[in-house]
Amino acid sequence: MSAKTSLLAAGAFVALATIAGLSAPADSDWTSYGGTASSSRYWDSKEITKANVGKLEAVWSYPYGEAGFHPIIVHGTVYTRGRNGALIALDAKTGRELWIHDGMDGMTTRGLNYWESKDGKDRRLIFSMNDYLQEIDAKTGKSIASFGSGGVVDLREGLGRDPATVTRIQSGTPGQVFENLILLGSAPGEGYMSPPGDLRAYDVITGKLAWQFHTVPHPGEFGYETWPKDAWKYIGGTNTWGELSIDEKRGIAFFPTGSPTYDYYGADRPGMNLFSDCLIALDARTGKRLWHFQTTHHDLWDFDNNAAPQLTTIKKDGRSIDVVALAGKTGFLYVFDRVTGTPIWPIEERPVPKSEMPGEQSWPTQPFPTQPPPFVRQKFTVDDINPYANVTPEAREAFKERFAKANNVGMFTPISLIDTLHIPGSNGGAVFGTTAAEPTTGMVYVVGQDNPGLLKLLPPGAGRGGQFAAALAGQPLFVRECSSCHGEDRAGTNMAPTLLTLSGRLDAETIKNVMANGRNEMPAFPNLTGTEADQIIAYLLAPARGGGPGGRGTGLVPVPPAPGLVVASGSAVARPDAGGRGRGRGAPPVYPEGVEPNTQYVIDSYGTIGTMMKPPYTTITAYDLNKPAIKWQVGFGDDPRLAAAGITGTGITQMRNSIIVTASGLIFGVGGDGKLRVYDSDNGKLLWTSSRGDASVRGSPSFYEVDGRMHVLTPVAAEGAIQWVSFALPRR
Repeated sequence: MSAKTSLLAAGAFVALATIAGLSAPADSDWTSYGGTASSSRYWDSKEITKANVGKLEAVWSYPYGEAGFHPIIVHGTVYTRGRNGALIALDAKTGRELWIHDGMDGMTTRGLNYWESKDGKDRRLIFSMNDYLQEIDAKTGKSIASFGSGGVVDLREGLGRDPATVTRIQSGTPGQVFENLILLGSAPGEGYMSPPGDLRAYDVITGKLAWQFHTVPHPGEFGYETWPKDAWKYIGGTNTWGELSIDEKRGIAFFPTGSPTYDYYGADRPGMNLFSDCLIALDARTGKRLWHFQTTHHDLWDFDNNAAPQLTTIKKDGRSIDVVALAGKTGFLYVFDRVTGTPIWPIEERPVPKSEMPGEQSWPTQPFPTQPPPFVRQKFTVDDINPYANVTPEAREAFKERFAKANNVGMFTPISLIDTLHIPGSNGGAVFGTTAAEPTTGMVYVVGQDNPGLLKLLPPGAGRGGQFAAALAGQPLFVRECSSCHGEDRAGTNMAPTLLTLSGRLDAETIKNVMANGRNEMPAFPNLTGTEADQIIAYLLAPARGGGPGGRGTGLVPVPPAPGLVVASGSAVARPDAGGRGRGRGAPPVYPEGVEPNTQYVIDSYGTIGTMMKPPYTTITAYDLNKPAIKWQVGFGDDPRLAAAGITGTGITQMRNSIIVTASGLIFGVGGDGKLRVYDSDNGKLLWTSSRGDASVRGSPSFYEVDGRMHVLTPVAAEGAIQWVSFALPRR
């Protein structure tokens, strides 16, 4: 019996019989990462209002939450992560565990997908795990062996690379279901020679590939001439690692794509580089390109598009227009006719500074929307330096000296061999999970991050840069998994200690053991593959610029199963070579014949300096696209250090928290201190703050209705643990 077959046979959930035989999902369910296929994060209910929101109370809590994962709620059941990374099912009315499914190491970190047949008899949970797309029966919990090959689809295949050389391809974001298809992006890595981020759709029933769109065009395909010859053989990235949105009525899928490799130096890819940094509208059934718009040409700044494109209807010149609005890392909101791709307001090509890097051919212009206004700051002067006490006088003066010497001539300043001010920055602007919209009113909401960077390029092996080059793959993983507690610069926060002193104090094996098993208040990280853990460790042990203050830890201590709870272990199909174990070592990709390999310059670090810029660090911006104008903008939550000094509404850097807007005129979101907040969508006024939460948590509320009662399910970090808490109005 093969490894895959034995794992399939061994796996089983314990599911309640009451799950079977229910009707199709109602509008009161939360069926995907962004609520629905449109990713609107909009809840069409008026049960909770401005008048009664202050009466919200916690009706149940579940003590084993997981930061960053967005639950789905279908047929009165919550599907989420908890208990050391296990997939769990909870009764949506009480929070009682229905079943627990462990052995989910390497599963999609932010969410999963749900599909059911029209008669409701066939119901499936769909997710990626260790680069295998797979499904389980939502009623029985058993792996579906008829899906793909032995229950899995290998996502490393079909990318024009030897699958054995692909160390990671699945995205942390789960994709979207449309009819009988699961539409996926990918996260192929950001290093030289990474695979391309092709957009793909698979049949939900069979697992067969339905269509594939090459984001680095092949010969004869549209856009091929915007690259050097045979670029698809060695250029990677150009991927949808964030969210995608679907206009279900028209069958249009909107994919935002990121930068090509290498993110900050492109001597081996002269040209405009389609379809990197684009909004691409595809026929969701066939993958045919309908239209596209490129927001950054020949990207040298890592200005990935990854926030969900928002679908709404506006009034302009006396007529209604269905539009799609894309919020970018650039801080711009790009707005297009949803069907034709025509910009609603002019987008001008303006000259930008030329790169002075050897061999680089930067693009001479970049697109600038004339309307609406940007949602974050796009320049940084000495007057913008943080004057508050969360930055020490010594750190402030040292930063001023370095800042004065940096190259700083605007948001498209090419990064060079000297310090370069990078704003809004590769970790600023809009990122995954930070957009929402009202579908019929023209209102779009964006959570924006003011988080610039100060960085430079170094050739391979050049002192610190060479060591950072070896750890480069670990940087984005650290930002994703660890920065909310330890800070994006590893210097520590009030929640967790500095990690800058690990080198020479702890060896790699000790760190890996802590990551695998947890220690004290630090949780385990079962979602990481062995390769990802090694990459994070390489980054942790790489040198950095100085240290930072320590503090107390936070997180969930690993716990055993509850007494009497039946646990089904390994019911998903684990990849036989998960984490690199047993994987064949194919030859690494090489430049095609006739392509001159370039010097592989790398950044010395991401250099994020968000706290050095005066707050607010994170804001909510409300756009009325009928005007078009910013209707209001407020700081999203509090930085606990500043709040202690009486300075509120600042948010924190790298917050990565989503908001939800309701038909009753409310906006729900978890602020920088981990507390659920509710704002008035008319003016941004803070209406209510929960009493729960004492530390920052990454994640988003989800809404659902069960037995006629509306619930708000949200992650809460309190007393050193992450919990799921469900709020509702008192019963009548």
